[in-house]
Amino acid sequence: MNDDDLHIVCPHCDAVNRVPAVRLEARPKCGKCGGPLFTGHPIELDQTRFQKHVQRNDIPVLVDFWAAWCGPCKMMAPVFAQTAQELEPYVRLGKVDTEREQALATSLGIRGIPTLILFKGGREAARQSGAMDLRTLVAWVRRHL
Repeated sequence: MNDDDLHIVCPHCDAVNRVPAVRLEARPKCGKCGGPLFTGHPIELDQTRFQKHVQRNDIPVLVDFWAAWCGPCKMMAPVFAQTAQELEPYVRLGKVDTEREQALATSLGIRGIPTLILFKGGREAARQSGAMDLRTLVAWVRRHL
């Protein structure tokens, strides 16, 4: 692997792809399924997908921990989706439904939702609870990159 290659996990089939860093903006496709590696939309993550995307992506992964019954989560959903368009291909965005993935949420100490966690190199780099507007959210992520 070249030093300038990045591992990028496919949002469709979860295959790990090697992509030259200079080609991130060239709409790379998955070598396994042929799908685009960046869609401009957050991906749904369960326990298994969460582990793979956080551990194997060489780009940071921003995860929104939410629940369907949560009013602030519903308000933040379109902002988070828009954030994916702003930050990809340099940040992968994912969503974890804390009702379906209670063990994952508990293991990460999620006490309130929405909670955003930015992972870099498989480790938590920053955490923020509460809804944010687009400008504030993008600025928060960029500050922690």
